[in-house]
Amino acid sequence: MDRRTFIRVSAPFVGSALGAHALSGCRRTLGLTPSALPAKPPSDTPTNTSPPLPTATNPPKPTAAAAPDRAAVVLVKAEDRTEGVQRALAILEARDFHGKRVLVKPNFNSSHAAPGSTHNDVLATTIKWLEQNGSEHITVGDRSGMEVTRRVMDKKGLPAMGDELGFDLIAFDELDVEDWEHIDFEGSDWPSGIALARPVREAEGIVSLCCLKTHRFGGHFTMSLKNSVGMVASQVPGEGVDYMTQLHNSAAQRRMIAEINTAYTPDLVIVDAVDAFINGGPDSGTLAHPGLILAGTDRVAIDAVGVAILRYFGTTPAVQQGPIFKQDQLERAVSLGLGIDHPNKIDLITDDPDSDDFAETLRPILLQDAA
Repeated sequence: MDRRTFIRVSAPFVGSALGAHALSGCRRTLGLTPSALPAKPPSDTPTNTSPPLPTATNPPKPTAAAAPDRAAVVLVKAEDRTEGVQRALAILEARDFHGKRVLVKPNFNSSHAAPGSTHNDVLATTIKWLEQNGSEHITVGDRSGMEVTRRVMDKKGLPAMGDELGFDLIAFDELDVEDWEHIDFEGSDWPSGIALARPVREAEGIVSLCCLKTHRFGGHFTMSLKNSVGMVASQVPGEGVDYMTQLHNSAAQRRMIAEINTAYTPDLVIVDAVDAFINGGPDSGTLAHPGLILAGTDRVAIDAVGVAILRYFGTTPAVQQGPIFKQDQLERAVSLGLGIDHPNKIDLITDDPDSDDFAETLRPILLQDAA
């Protein structure tokens, strides 16, 4: 595909709030090709020993699978999160949620304002979209890392939102021992495997709502792959394994983050990049304002685009340097067959000239130093 090739298709409206927005009436696909000359990124870079749980029956094995041929990532320039999510979902060919029990996994690591945590507008708009698309039952579930999960949900007004919109809430750190499934990975960096919340395994559809930010505690960045950490137990009652200590004390932390993702596959990923932390994070940091919403289903592609956005604004040395697909989280995820294996397989899908322009800006950053 030539770097200026556009595929135009009709983009339907979703919800009454979007009806007044003048969409361009088309969907543009911008393929990434190796012939695109890489541009130099901006130069303003800020400066247990307890026995494992019994292994689950038929656990996933993180062995390399065939990489997908292409991955679509919707990129929408938007200042209003409700409008941006609606536009992104209107042009994304998402999987069918009709009649399904859906788990929505936000980023509720803490109660800090976005991008410290998922913005309520993103959550509410996604819930309404799922209901409009026939979801039978919706549950919002997470485990916080910096605060008690139930308090985070209360601070953010989730009980009242749940009553209004008709979804259930699960704080994973309140689950009983039987509500965790132990999963051991062949060749994994997790010394005791992981304990994954059973509601994740039992859901018929999974939606991941992510923020765009760096991570000062060793993850380097937190988007879709790292959003999965909140599905894993810190400690299972009575078992004696501290999974989060194992994670955060390991030199292989970023590989371990990717390995969690072999335990499930999301049906939809939305990244709120209206605001982003380009340094610091996950709760607070140096703020940038990309004014973007991303959506897709390929976690590797989504996170690669997110890293490119961070690089555009000037981010930490660990995130800024080297080929994007050599970032530890992404490299390990590719080796496990979790997504595309090269940036030239990403199709950036846009719906207006402003989004087109930003997608064109990201193209050389994504391809820089790519083999």
